[in-house]
Amino acid sequence: MDTFAVSVTSGVTIKSLCFKYACKFSFFFGIFQALMLFIGWLTGFTIRGYLQNFSHWVAFILLLTIGIKMIYESFIVPCDEKCDKHGLLVLTGLAFATSLDALSVGISFSLLGCQIVTPIIIVGIVTFLAAMIGIYIGGKLTSLFSKRMELAGGIILIAIGFSILLK
Repeated sequence: MDTFAVSVTSGVTIKSLCFKYACKFSFFFGIFQALMLFIGWLTGFTIRGYLQNFSHWVAFILLLTIGIKMIYESFIVPCDEKCDKHGLLVLTGLAFATSLDALSVGISFSLLGCQIVTPIIIVGIVTFLAAMIGIYIGGKLTSLFSKRMELAGGIILIAIGFSILLK
């Protein structure tokens, strides 16, 4: 659900969404979720306590920073100066922040002795689809509400960050 919300928010900020970019964006999120699940599974018990203490703070800081940037740009940066697509750094930050939960789930799977291949495939595909649907919904909302949607998107990212922090 975090991926879906971030994808809607991201779709809002893109002036002209093309299918190729939507696939790249969605693939990026799907791969991050699947990889984090796998890394968590490999890591297992070794760093479980450490990750549980820090992962929510990392996700919160990343989402807060990106949300503040979006809010700032909704007021300051003229629409025609905004780039059409997120840069690699922003895309990486968003994908990483939304995949930290998958890392914890992977650790849990490892401790329970679960197989990991099927969950990785399912998580990757579901995340890809959620991101694809979300980014297109966000793109449609932008054409309806324009600049206000980028402001709302920034607020939503910050709210997701606080939600993660409070969990």
